[in-house]
Amino acid sequence: VQLQASGGGLVQPGGSLRLSCAASGSIFSSNIMAWYRRAPGKQRDLVAVITANGITNYADSVKGRFTVSRDNAKNTVYLQMNSLKPEDTAVYYCKLLQRANEYWGKGTQVTVSS
Repeated sequence: VQLQASGGGLVQPGGSLRLSCAASGSIFSSNIMAWYRRAPGKQRDLVAVITANGITNYADSVKGRFTVSRDNAKNTVYLQMNSLKPEDTAVYYCKLLQRANEYWGKGTQVTVSS
């Protein structure tokens, strides 16, 4: 299983970005996909998670601003990030959890700065 994340970049405060993460390989229909982030000097934290049937959960810091979604036919998870703040600056990682195994993609940098 491989995960390929994309969509990061530099954006001004208040702006938006959409991250994508495509999974390939032996993907089973029942899985959980998630986004994490690691800010400079901090540990990697959960941002959002979505189950195969669309149940979602978010970190308090992003509720109301970020939306996680997925396209099961494409084995892809998305993270729509709106009203971005400088404190959202981090490397964002996607994770796939299936059958007690977890797989991580390489991170994509998101920088929020004026």
